[in-house]
Amino acid sequence: MAARPTYLFTSESVSEGHPDKVSDQISDAILDAFLENDIKLGIADDSLVNTRLGCETLTTTNKIVIAGEGRGQAPFFKKYGSQAVINRELITEIARGVVKDIGYDQDGFSYHGADVEVLLHGQSPDIAMGVDAKKAKDGEQEGAGDQGMMFGFACTESEVYEKGSFMPAPIYFAHKILKVLAEQRHAGKLIDLQPDAKSQVTVQYVNGKPTGCTKVVVSTQHNAETRNKQKYSPDMVKEMIADAVTSALPAGWMPKNSADFLVNPTGNFVVGGPDGDCGLTGRKIIVDTYGGYAPHGGGAFSGKDPTKVDRSAAYAARYLAKNVVAAGLAERCTIQVAYAIGVADPMSLLVDTHGTGQVDEAKLEKVLAEIFPLRPTNIRRKLSLNKPIYRRTAAYGHFGRAPEADGGFSWEKTDIADTIKKAVA
Repeated sequence: MAARPTYLFTSESVSEGHPDKVSDQISDAILDAFLENDIKLGIADDSLVNTRLGCETLTTTNKIVIAGEGRGQAPFFKKYGSQAVINRELITEIARGVVKDIGYDQDGFSYHGADVEVLLHGQSPDIAMGVDAKKAKDGEQEGAGDQGMMFGFACTESEVYEKGSFMPAPIYFAHKILKVLAEQRHAGKLIDLQPDAKSQVTVQYVNGKPTGCTKVVVSTQHNAETRNKQKYSPDMVKEMIADAVTSALPAGWMPKNSADFLVNPTGNFVVGGPDGDCGLTGRKIIVDTYGGYAPHGGGAFSGKDPTKVDRSAAYAARYLAKNVVAAGLAERCTIQVAYAIGVADPMSLLVDTHGTGQVDEAKLEKVLAEIFPLRPTNIRRKLSLNKPIYRRTAAYGHFGRAPEADGGFSWEKTDIADTIKKAVA
């Protein structure tokens, strides 16, 4: 981000009912089911991961297409000669369950009416050969599931408002607006809303600190008519959601001028979700991370098992960046890591504290690599990524969330902050 003291920055979020997020959640729900099956069969632990999955989902008008490659145990995969054949009925059931949970039961897209086509197939042996664990001096090590670079980021700017988030304010509050709307919709408080929605928050920075919103935009799908048969207008929807949106923002952040709070600016938003626009897994990577405030390596997360560094290394980079900032060693920290397919050790590691660091960045690079080796196996073990914790990440951001008791969002812990601080002292 720019080093200017005073500026505006905008980030957007999309709800769980946005077509791309419907696709992300289906892909991650399938991954969770594979991992849960490994646990049930007693073949999932911190040493090796059995499941391999690269699952892509397309959603459109009453149609769900699930494709990709994977490896798993019965009942998900069955042997047919030398081929691994997917259990299409079981995958279909998972996809319908996700759509039902989100709340889609419309003429153009419903959990029971949509046609589900499953095109998953077995994992390429060439990819498996490069990724499967190999004997090494320090134990079994998996190779990286692909080449690429990943970024992690953390900053202190939102701490005064949301302690522990260590996130840029624009994306954090864009997510929070939609989460509050979804919670109230599911609770029956905003029953005329439908699942599809987008938010956009423009934050004003003064002396490098976020001070409030200059613009807030919300587009939310709604019923055509109110319960007393009045046709909805944008002003009616705006009035309906205003209190919920205000409650999601810090006190005094809501724009004072009503014209700066825009709701459904194109008019009504009745046809939405996959019926209104095609959805694809992995198309909201900026929404998933830092809202454009920090770099992104380009790889999507959803539908990918933890051997795939697009996901696991991005989580690890966030974990390290957050712990550096939580240790008080910088106000902002970006970490880049890069890999070659089939190779365990990263090609490079970069730490950038954007001029806010208390210690030399080269020293931090050395210390972080020693404290938390960025090999795929170590990342998976230390962050306990073999668990079915992924569907919950597929809406409202992968970062800035509270760590959960069952291992969800483990990369949001700050449990090595003191270790890093002592190591660089």
